[in-house]
Amino acid sequence: MKINFIRAFEDNYIWTIEKENEVILIDPGEANPCFDYLKDKNLYTILLTHKHMDHVGGVKKLKEKFKGVRVYGPAETKNLNDITLKDEDEFEIFGYKFIVLKTNGHTEEHISYLVNGNLFCGDTIFSSGCGRVFTGDYQSSFDSVQKIKQLDKNILIYPAHEYTIDCIESSKRIIKDKIMDDAISEAKEKLSRSLPSLPTSVEKEFLINPFFMAKNLEEFKEFIKIKNWHIFSKNL
Repeated sequence: MKINFIRAFEDNYIWTIEKENEVILIDPGEANPCFDYLKDKNLYTILLTHKHMDHVGGVKKLKEKFKGVRVYGPAETKNLNDITLKDEDEFEIFGYKFIVLKTNGHTEEHISYLVNGNLFCGDTIFSSGCGRVFTGDYQSSFDSVQKIKQLDKNILIYPAHEYTIDCIESSKRIIKDKIMDDAISEAKEKLSRSLPSLPTSVEKEFLINPFFMAKNLEEFKEFIKIKNWHIFSKNL
C-alpha cells in the first residue's frame, strides 16, 4: 500500500492512499495543497474522521473540481458525506478492506479507519498524546484509547498533526525514561529531512504514550492535567 502526505496549515497532514494514478485523501482540511499534489493524479475518494474545519475545510472545493468523488465520513459530517459511516462498518477501495472504528471523545462522532495494517486516527491520539476532549466526555476518549491499544502491536498509526516533539516533552513529566529523549531525537532527525515524524505504532505508543499506560479513567484525566500544565507553564 502506497501512503504519502500533503502538508496543510501549520502542522496538519492530509494522508494519501494511492494506487497508480488514483488517490484517496484523508481529512483534506485545505484544498489548495491538494490541488497542487493532484496535478497529474485523479482524486478517487475522500475519507473524513471528524467535523473540525482543519479536517474538512477543503472538501467542497475538491468536489467541485473532481466531479463524482465520493466522500465517506461519520454522522457529524453528514452535510458533506455521500456515505455516512458508523462503528464496525466495512467497505472496500483499491482492493483493500477498510474497517471503521468509532473513536469519539475529541468530537462526538469521531471515527478512525483501519486498513491493511494502518490506522488513520485523525485527532484521537497523537504520538505520546491524545486529542483534546472538546466534548468533555473523558470516558469516551479513554475508551477510544483502549480500543486502539487492543489492536495488533505492529499496526502503524497516522495521526493528523505534527505534534510529536511537544507531546513527548510534556509526557516526560510522567514517563521519566531515556526512551523519551531517544524518541525526540528520532523525531527531530526525520523532521530535519523534511519528513513527518509519523507514523508511530501501537507498540511504540505503549512505551512513550502515558494515555496507553493509564490504568483507569481517573489516571487518564490526571495525565491530561499534568500534560496541560506543562504546556501552560511553557507559555508563562
